Amino acid sequence: MACSSLRACCLAAFLALLGTTVLSVSGFGAAVLAQSPNQQTAAAPIVRLPDSSKMAAPGATLALDASQRAMVDKVSAYLSGIQTMTGDFVQIGPDGKRTEGEFFIQKPGKVRFNYSPPSPIDIIADGSTVAVRDRTLATQDLYPLSQTPLRFLLADKLNLLRDTNLVGVYADDVFTTVVIEEKQALVGTSRLMLMFGAKDNQLRQWTVTDPQGYDTTVAVYNLNTHKKPDPSLFKIDYTRYDR
Repeated sequence: MACSSLRACCLAAFLALLGTTVLSVSGFGAAVLAQSPNQQTAAAPIVRLPDSSKMAAPGATLALDASQRAMVDKVSAYLSGIQTMTGDFVQIGPDGKRTEGEFFIQKPGKVRFNYSPPSPIDIIADGSTVAVRDRTLATQDLYPLSQTPLRFLLADKLNLLRDTNLVGVYADDVFTTVVIEEKQALVGTSRLMLMFGAKDNQLRQWTVTDPQGYDTTVAVYNLNTHKKPDPSLFKIDYTRYDR
């Protein structure tokens, strides 16, 4: 799927996180995957595509063994222990094209993605609402935070076994991966794949698979969980921008 403008591409990418549009990961992801971990640089984090063979079938219940439960508990403790996070991101969008930028998280419920030029897009969540803002056109589109799977990342405390429907838990030498499935009456079933470094347990990327089976991937790096973001980053101006 081609986008007619940078704003359309970034808006489409965010809508995929809501499970309401179609995106695919192709060229850039394949190019990065072709490199070995030793070849990765700060500007090109490792990106791995979803492996459906390691997940339960849609609607199925995943039976966890002791080692999987231990992995899930470790991930839950890591996510619950983080209150702030800043870093850089690479977003894999339509046709394998990519956008980059920086992001800021303040729990509960607040996040901001600032896209690097030439993209004019900012994505802001203030705890209840998400705004996709175009700085050039001075417009913004508003969505409820409760409708995006990324709310799991922004929850103050998270117990994956209790609070989500896990359909995949596995690990290798590079990543520990958990996959959450979510059903919404209006849009269908989506999946959120969270991937963490196998050695340091840090968040590395997430992939959202929309109800049509297409993926949007965001890889993060240069993470800092000690720097507190400026609270003004998460303020949405509900009066200045056209809707």
